[in-house]
Amino acid sequence: MALTPTTQTNPNDKRAKQQAAESEALLREVDDAYRQGQFGEFAQRYGKPLVAAVVLGLVAFGGYLFWESRQDAEMEKDSEQIVAALDQLQAGNFDTASTTLDGVANSDFDGPATIARMLQAGIAADRGKPDEAAKLFAAVAADGDAPEQLRNLATIRELSLTFDKAGADEVITRLKPLAVPGNPWFGSAGELVAMAYLEKGDRRQAGTLFAEIAKSDDVPNSLRSRSRQMAGILGVDAIEDVDAVLEEQAGAAGGPAQLPPQ
Repeated sequence: MALTPTTQTNPNDKRAKQQAAESEALLREVDDAYRQGQFGEFAQRYGKPLVAAVVLGLVAFGGYLFWESRQDAEMEKDSEQIVAALDQLQAGNFDTASTTLDGVANSDFDGPATIARMLQAGIAADRGKPDEAAKLFAAVAADGDAPEQLRNLATIRELSLTFDKAGADEVITRLKPLAVPGNPWFGSAGELVAMAYLEKGDRRQAGTLFAEIAKSDDVPNSLRSRSRQMAGILGVDAIEDVDAVLEEQAGAAGGPAQLPPQ
């Protein structure tokens, strides 16, 4: 019976494998130690600045939230003051209303501050103080931080109060950019510019502008009717639909209407 041969392990191979395993373990330990050393050095060098940056970021964010809440609170306060002033105006307490608006007029928020100054100017105009009102309107018109539409309205109101003093040329120069169809202030600015043309003796341009206002659907009916009559007086036909004009005038007058002279 034949014996099964046994495989003998070479002592040199066994020793080589053992040395390879020991070397691999040693390299792993060295690598771990190196990585730990790198992290420790990074933490030592940059740890405090990073923590400080995070803390400063949190503080800044918290400060922004606080500032925003204060801004909202201040703006809400301004709105409440304006509402209170309007209540006083409705009750006929003009002096109290104007005094209530003083704080808002000096607010850091351009919108509420401009509205407050416009209301104060309107109060002055209604109380028969045109010079004071014109001065307040002029201040708003010249304020580059005020909303553009309110500046334009202030300009119109200022020049309507100072038409005779300002002169036709100034009225035309300042309001002509607004006196164009499609502009929100076309009707109000256009009427003043047309009157300024009349003041200068330019009946053709005045009549043409009055006719444009009369044909615009974006201006109040009262202004359209007034402009239509002025255009007719100046010899410019401002009527596109006769039936519509008669119906409009009949409704406004409460009875039969007649066409304006042409």
